[in-house]
Amino acid sequence: MKLGAHMSIAGGVDLALARGAAIGCDAIQIFLKSNMQWRSPAYEPAAVARFRAQCRVPVFAHSSYLINLAAPDPRIRRISVQGVVDEIERATTLGVPFIVMHPGAHLGTGEETGIAAVAGSLDEAFAATPGSPVKIALETTAGQGSCLGHRFEHLAGIIERVRANKRVAVCVDTCHLFAAGYDIRTPAGYETTMKQLVKVIGQKRIVAFHLNDSKKPLGSRVDRHEHIGQGHLGREPFRYVLNDPRWANLPAVLETPKSEDLHEDVENLRVLRSLLVTCPSPRRTSSSRRA
Repeated sequence: MKLGAHMSIAGGVDLALARGAAIGCDAIQIFLKSNMQWRSPAYEPAAVARFRAQCRVPVFAHSSYLINLAAPDPRIRRISVQGVVDEIERATTLGVPFIVMHPGAHLGTGEETGIAAVAGSLDEAFAATPGSPVKIALETTAGQGSCLGHRFEHLAGIIERVRANKRVAVCVDTCHLFAAGYDIRTPAGYETTMKQLVKVIGQKRIVAFHLNDSKKPLGSRVDRHEHIGQGHLGREPFRYVLNDPRWANLPAVLETPKSEDLHEDVENLRVLRSLLVTCPSPRRTSSSRRA
């Protein structure tokens, strides 16, 4: 896998690339604008040119946290769709292939209503950006509150309803999986979960991973990231992911707590890389046991 971390775009989107290179990232995730504001200034053409010229590793984006495509309030849903359109246009300008996005929260209207609302919102956003190749990668979530995406079936339901669903992919977050109740701490549990993921979503739709440990226990439905090996997941699930041939060459980034000097990212990347190709994959282990 191509390992890296989420990098700040403070001072210009191109600076995220330099920050990632400085700590040895082989993949980078960025915000396309301030993640807590609806409006942000357009990119400076010079910054875009530098970004495109200096981009030498896979880079993908994460959407603003304000966006809620399942919002029952028509005004919030309308500005959320506009926000997605803006982010797709920004990603297109930079040459970023996909944007990771939480599906949204139904806020009491129910899962089916929420799933239909997300699909309808994506239809609107894609219709407004017909010439863009940028995809939306729906993220697996912890299921906090009324958030959708904590079951693979939620994501599949959205994908099935979107007209231009070739532009919809999925990003898997290890912390979120665990908090949602998918126990990936053992070879058998990991393999059961991944087989279900592939069956319900399809392997080709999985385009990236977020590698985060969890501060909260299995099934807590609480989204709190922890450093690799220091939470309730421990190191072994990351060994399984990293050595799983199904995910070879996918970008996988950290979203763990960090300080300005990024030393936490450096250490977490060191730990992850120490787990590469150090044991048989869970698939081979399971097969050999059955044999």
